[in-house]
Amino acid sequence: MKKRDYYFDNAKFILIFFVVFGHLLRSFIEDNEMIYNIYKVIYTFHMPAFILVSGFFARGFNKKGYVMKIAKKLILPYFIFQLIYSIFYYFLYSKSTFTIDPLNPHWSLWFLISLFCWNLMLIGFAKLSAPTGLLIAFGLGLGVGYVDWISNYLSLSRTFVYFPLFLLGYHLTKDHIKTLTRPSFKIGALISFTVVFLGFYFNPDIDYKWLLGSKPYSMMEAASISSMFTRLSFYLLSLLMVFSFLTIVPKKQYFFTDLGKNTLYVYLLHGFFVRVFRESEVQDFFHSPERFILLAFIALVLTLLLSSKYAAAFAQPLIEFKTSRINRLKTRIGAIVRFYRRKMLSQ
Repeated sequence: MKKRDYYFDNAKFILIFFVVFGHLLRSFIEDNEMIYNIYKVIYTFHMPAFILVSGFFARGFNKKGYVMKIAKKLILPYFIFQLIYSIFYYFLYSKSTFTIDPLNPHWSLWFLISLFCWNLMLIGFAKLSAPTGLLIAFGLGLGVGYVDWISNYLSLSRTFVYFPLFLLGYHLTKDHIKTLTRPSFKIGALISFTVVFLGFYFNPDIDYKWLLGSKPYSMMEAASISSMFTRLSFYLLSLLMVFSFLTIVPKKQYFFTDLGKNTLYVYLLHGFFVRVFRESEVQDFFHSPERFILLAFIALVLTLLLSSKYAAAFAQPLIEFKTSRINRLKTRIGAIVRFYRRKMLSQ
């Protein structure tokens, strides 16, 4: 059981790193074909895998008070950070007017409102057999693309498009994960990553927006029957990449393993740094392969910092409405101060 905990914490930390790295790469996809291909590969699996793992742990939906619990965990932080980001963008972009639109989530905040909706949808879908529920979920994800008004509003598009992955995660068992992580599958997973990268490399016209799930078909092409099959092909691609990723996630404990429990902090806080980066002249420094490696290192450092106990302690009141982390930090710092004070007095 302990190893399984290590496994999922490792998976979540690696995924949140790719979220940060992918957002930093966004500034360069129009100018660098190689970066654009890497960017598309990342987007085939990082959020789909996060969503599937979230579904895997969504087991308590039938308990009393569950809806209120997830509303406090997801919807209250959503409104708080929607306000904070509105203020942040007002000053960052020197806007002439200050507006708050709680129904159109800022940037990455869509995940909070969609995750809340997925948990609610699970109450009904869990009553269906796995094949029936998944068939309906995929049908909704494919069909919603024809409804032009469903887009970023209340994150409705992503909610329907990504729900099949959440539901699939719910139906997965520990035995499924154990089978998936067999050593014999790892070579196949690495081959999958290589083939997908080459596929994007030799087909540069593939639009990355299909990987976002945020827009109706009419905003990406003339909506037709073929649009549904295009989305279906991206579903299959994401499933291949998600399972390939989960196959190669390490099971042992590493220096970053415990930080995998703090991914929500990274998700909510990294946007401030990424947006400032995009508006600064610092990004002009990154124009060669070796410097993009440096950018990956910066993404790793940022992920480590924002998932650290110090960042979590200061952000916990805004995200979890608790002060337990900062209280523990104060106690720890106080103990260290007292120790060194006694040591100095004894000399």
